[in-house]
Formats: sequence, structure tokens, C-alpha cells
Amino acid sequence: MSQPRRLPTPGRFLRIDGVPLHVLTEGSGPVCVLSGGLGMAWFDWDAVAALLAPHRTVVRFDRPGLGLSAPAPEPPTLAAEADRIARLLEALGHPGPATVVGHSLAGFHAEAFARLHPERCAGIVLADASIEDAPRPRLPRAVRIAWAGKMAGLASAAGLPRALGPATRRLIGRASTVGSHPPHPWEQAGYRTSRVARACALENASYPYQAAELAALRLERPLPAVPVAVLAAYDGSESARQLRSLERQRGLAAALGGRFAVAAPAGHLVMADVPESVAQAVLDLTGTGRGAAAPFA
Repeated sequence: MSQPRRLPTPGRFLRIDGVPLHVLTEGSGPVCVLSGGLGMAWFDWDAVAALLAPHRTVVRFDRPGLGLSAPAPEPPTLAAEADRIARLLEALGHPGPATVVGHSLAGFHAEAFARLHPERCAGIVLADASIEDAPRPRLPRAVRIAWAGKMAGLASAAGLPRALGPATRRLIGRASTVGSHPPHPWEQAGYRTSRVARACALENASYPYQAAELAALRLERPLPAVPVAVLAAYDGSESARQLRSLERQRGLAAALGGRFAVAAPAGHLVMADVPESVAQAVLDLTGTGRGAAAPFA
């Protein structure tokens, strides 16, 4: 039987807080960090990065356990994820302010980065970011995290990540987009591992606690005077759920004093459906200030 073709590993690895993180840096100019939602990887930003690289230094990375990054010894927390962005930028030699783009769950991280590291933030773009109006986790954090870790361990022992991981990832992608997107080679290679399955389980388990951390942080740390853009996905339907989502995103923009824009036609994975809208939001955010760049053609 022939061995599967080994894919070349893009980027490099940097040890951040003792964890080897997979990082890609492309382009030149003002720094922009792209961070995906729950369980996502660097390659989800391929199209956006290609559009931004002529105008920005684009940094993509995999959170611990995801993509090609090693797992972390501790489950994720909001403050740790915000600090991870700051330490990654330091390790890359980018001490100045950076724009952070956060999609879905990573919208929490982008906002927390701005509040906890105001001197390091040039602006934030929230791409169909997660919103929790009054998060109240029902279980102690340790209980939910332990349960998620145990379930992930049992699933891995049964071989479920290898058998179902890539297919599950494809189903989620299709349900979260309106366009047709070919599978990425790394979907098959990465999402069949128990490492990624466990990381996804822990991110999901920690979600309500990260939401609660952000709600508390909003009361303790003011948002710095940086530009904010909120990009809402719109699939073109008039369903009550879609219209409510748009209003919630509009409300988030108002609460943060930011610009509101609609990305359409797009599902939740806006970077896949309309990468040009995400890239343009970044360029518009800082296009009138330091490092201004002409929009891409």
C-alpha cells in the first residue's frame, strides 16, 4: 500500500509560553493579525491573506492544539488568548501596534487584546464575531473542562477523529458558507488527529467562560481610542434568525463605537465566502492613518 503524500509545512514554529505555535508571516507594512473561530486553522485565511499581503504584514497562527500547533498544558482562557497574541508579536519582532482581526470566538480575543494591551493595538476588526449578551455559565469551569477532556479522550480511543474528523469539518464548512469551496489539503491531514479534536472540545467547553470573562473585562478595562469595525455575515435570506443576527452585530458595533458593515452573500465563514470584504475592512480601518494603502483592485 502506498504511503499518503506528505504535505509541506508552511511557515514556522515559535515557542510561546512554552508551547510551539505554528505561525505564518507574509507581506510588508503595518501589522495585521488574523485569528479564526472555534477549531479553525491558518489555512482558513488563505484568500484574505493573499489580498492583504501587498499592503500589510499579515500574521496567521494556530492556537494551541489547532492546525499544526502543539497542545497547551492548560485549557484556554480569554486573558491567556489575548496575552498569546501580544507575546507572539513580540517574538516576531513587532513591538508596535497591530490590527487584530477576530472571527467568531476570536472576536472575544481581539477585543480582549485591545482592552488588556491598549498600547499594542492599532485597531480591531470583528468578523461575524460571537456575541453573548448576559453570559452565565451554569457549571464550574473545572467541571465542564474536565468533562470535555474526558469525552475527547474517549472519542480518540475509539478512533473517531481519524474516521470522522475531516468529514465533520467539511460538513461544518458547508453549513457555514453560501458558496462552493474545494476542500483544503490540510483538512484531511489535520482534522483526523486526536490533538485537534481535543483542542476543539476544550475551546467549545471554555466558550461560556470566555464570554463571561469578556463581560467582566468590559466593566474593568475601557476600550482604547482605536478604530473598530464590525463585519456581519448576511446570506441574503429574510429569516428571523438572520435578521436578528444582523441587529445583534449592529448593536455590538454601536456598543464599541465602531463602524458596522454587512458582508454578503456570506455565511458565518465570511473569510471563505467574501474574503475581499474582510480585507477591505482592514484597509478601510487604518487606511487614513499611519501606513495608508490604496485598496486592492
